[in-house]
Amino acid sequence: MSAQASSAEKGLNPGLMCQESYACSGTDEAVFECDECCSLQCPRCEEELHRQERLRNHERLRLKPGHVPYCDPCKGPNGHSPGVRQRAAVRCQTCKINLCLECQKRTHSGGSKRRHPVTIYHVSKAQEQLEGEGMDEETKRKKMTEKVVSFLLVDETEEIQVINEEDFIKKLDCKPDQHLKVVSIFGNTGDGKSHTLNHTFFYGREVFKTSPAQESCTVGVWAAYDPVHKVAVVDTEGLLGATVNLSQRTRLLLKVLAISDLVIYRTHADRLHNDLFKFLGDASEAYLKHFTKELKATSARCGLDVPLSTLGPAVIIFHETVHTQLLGSDHPSEVPEKLIQDRFRKLGRFPEAFSSIHYKGTRTYNPPTDFSGLRRALEQQLENNTTRSPRHPGVIYKALKALSDRFSGEIPDDQMAHSSFFPDEYFTCSSICLSCGSGCKNSMNHGKEGVPHEAKSRCRYSHQYDNRVYTCKACYERGKEVSVVPKTSASTDSPWMGLAKYAWSGYVIECPNCGVVYRSRQYWFGNQDPVDTVVRTEIEHVWPGTDGFLKDNNNAAQRLLDGMNFMAQSVSELSLGPTKAVTSWLTDQIAPAYWRPNSQILNCNKCATSFKDNDTKHHCRACGEGFCDSCSSKTRPVPERGWGPAPVRVCDTCFDARNVHLGLVKDAARPAYWVPDHEILHCHNCRKEFSIKLSKHHCRACGQGFCDECSHDRRAVPSRGWDHPVRVCFNCNKKPGDL
Repeated sequence: MSAQASSAEKGLNPGLMCQESYACSGTDEAVFECDECCSLQCPRCEEELHRQERLRNHERLRLKPGHVPYCDPCKGPNGHSPGVRQRAAVRCQTCKINLCLECQKRTHSGGSKRRHPVTIYHVSKAQEQLEGEGMDEETKRKKMTEKVVSFLLVDETEEIQVINEEDFIKKLDCKPDQHLKVVSIFGNTGDGKSHTLNHTFFYGREVFKTSPAQESCTVGVWAAYDPVHKVAVVDTEGLLGATVNLSQRTRLLLKVLAISDLVIYRTHADRLHNDLFKFLGDASEAYLKHFTKELKATSARCGLDVPLSTLGPAVIIFHETVHTQLLGSDHPSEVPEKLIQDRFRKLGRFPEAFSSIHYKGTRTYNPPTDFSGLRRALEQQLENNTTRSPRHPGVIYKALKALSDRFSGEIPDDQMAHSSFFPDEYFTCSSICLSCGSGCKNSMNHGKEGVPHEAKSRCRYSHQYDNRVYTCKACYERGKEVSVVPKTSASTDSPWMGLAKYAWSGYVIECPNCGVVYRSRQYWFGNQDPVDTVVRTEIEHVWPGTDGFLKDNNNAAQRLLDGMNFMAQSVSELSLGPTKAVTSWLTDQIAPAYWRPNSQILNCNKCATSFKDNDTKHHCRACGEGFCDSCSSKTRPVPERGWGPAPVRVCDTCFDARNVHLGLVKDAARPAYWVPDHEILHCHNCRKEFSIKLSKHHCRACGQGFCDECSHDRRAVPSRGWDHPVRVCFNCNKKPGDL
């Protein structure tokens, strides 16, 4: 705006002199009125003042003939509530201020001020009509807000207090298709947040409760609808207040911030404290880190053109001082917003999530507080739809509901790192790996979406949890990661043949893509460790409440016993003769080449005792000949025949060792994930107490103990290495998919 006044403009208002005295010493005639400077200005002062960057955007009006300025002291028609400012009736030449009749009576009716000389302003009929129209408009606005009431939206435990979307719209008392924005307020307890909202939006009506008591008058989050500006106004609980749920209430503030379009940070401190910058900086970081993904999903579901997460809300820092100057007053060449950015940088905080940060200050020499500047700044920001567009109230509710569902639950204080207002523990999964102690890095309640636990660091092996898993090396080199489990038999083998091969060739490692990649006793000697040849090992995290790591790799012995039981049951109806025949045939099928076939063994190779149909024939693992039990009762290692370092049966001639009791084998055969027998007192399902008459059975899937009635189902459990149907409990049998 040019400060050069034309000659025609001079002399229009000879009684109105410049009130600034910045360049003219107060001797020049006023030509401009700056509402934000609250003064009349001559052309020279107007130009010099507004050359400064921080004052450059002030709104100035050229004075018209008969112009009457506003009253300087009063803030509204009643001198205490914000509304249409009164026009002045007189100007005090001594105090150099403009006064309406009410303010003149209040400030100049007694004492020495009664004798101050005044200049009387003459208000034209046109101006009176204009003022009357303004008052009528203001009266209409006040009437629109007369019935507005606030309601509790979220309580102090983060529980939403509206039933559903319809209930939210009903309590807000707006139309479902009304487009609106959200304005929320933050600040320390006792700084007058509720009072600020009442005077900024509702003309001083106590829509939000205020109290002079020491206790906080706002607990939880309250909301109300302003029909004038078409905004949902949200009041929050103050920071630094006495509370028993500090962590949850702090997290609640960030949820409110996330659904807001405009945030007021109210501070009554004479100087801006570091807590303000730390709060906004930490809130920005937490918003980008934890809320962006959830808000994107919500905006996609609601079909919004501008995602809610594109940028966070705009922030207005409303700073009221009494004894100190406003920010930037001692730095005329710099705007307050630049000074605020410098403070953020010095504290190592970067409020990148916010679309903008503005400073609005007011200095209150005498109450009441002037909220008109804050109101103008809010209205200007609300008209800006380039970043955040107005939306239906249902969208606002859905966003709040989505954030509440995702980020909820108690926060254990003993796991807190209080170096930040919004530490990661407020928003991330609280599960801790039982093996290494690392925390899950995913968001809270991620299990509802089927997302497994993850950790930032690698896990360490724990013998207690046996959390080592194997993957096929060949598949890994082809870009795939396929888990494999050592087991007794290949999936293509029948139970009988698989058992027989296991007895001779040892356990197998089978890959779904590559087939059998390893047998533990494939050769007579020189068998290499699978880790060196065909598999890779990884250490998995052990998360509470999951059994994914309990993929037991060493339960081959128990599978052998189960296979023996399977065979015994299969031939139980046959006579003893056919059973022996089957056993002899099976042994011959998988016997080593140097063993004499059973059909050729008629007598013991040492004592020459003839074998009858019911007699058992034994092969010496060293020479391969057949013997009776008394002549082949000794054992010793036979590695030269491929039996490894373990002692095996040999004849008396080929030497000795010790007996192996089947009971000891059975005890040692139990997989690590099975609950020990001595700990099983009741059936895990029906809770029946076990006794001599009620036997214990282990589910091959979960490892818990059950009675026969609760574990009579049979299913393959490939994740545990059981490719053929084995005993599973009632609960595991109901699970869909492979076990």
